[in-house]
Amino acid sequence: MSQDHGVCASSRLHGRLVRTDQSHLRCLSPYAFRKEDSSVAEVNSWRMPPTIEKISAVTFRIVNMMESVRFYRDVLGMELLYGGENAGFSSLRAKDAQSAILNLEQGDRVTRWGRLIFYVTDVDALWIHLKERGFDPEIPRDASWGERYFHMPDPEGHELSFARSLQ
Repeated sequence: MSQDHGVCASSRLHGRLVRTDQSHLRCLSPYAFRKEDSSVAEVNSWRMPPTIEKISAVTFRIVNMMESVRFYRDVLGMELLYGGENAGFSSLRAKDAQSAILNLEQGDRVTRWGRLIFYVTDVDALWIHLKERGFDPEIPRDASWGERYFHMPDPEGHELSFARSLQ
């Protein structure tokens, strides 16, 4: 193959035009770094790159399934989709059918790995709801990024955030 003769575009990717013989030009993907990579890269350059569409589920490792299912189902009002208080694995979801699923998997406790953020209709009303049921959430506050929120741990120690846009 000879030197580059320009730039070609395929969808949103840009590659190099190279001469393969006397009369043919071929568009190589920008991901082709070696001559051996060119055939695979050429095929892939005509496809859209894969994208993440949404988060399907988050899984928490928990020790006490009964307490966790009761908290998410009875206190937070999530819908139980699979499993239950006596299962080794349970799935719950917020009332919005498009929201991600929360999986609870029985096993050794793992905490402080991150934070699960729930968008709620009324941050302050949920804070009162949790306080009235004996939980001790942080006091709600307005964030510089435009949300009102508060944090609290679930019964297993996973950090939860309950938020709503200020707009």
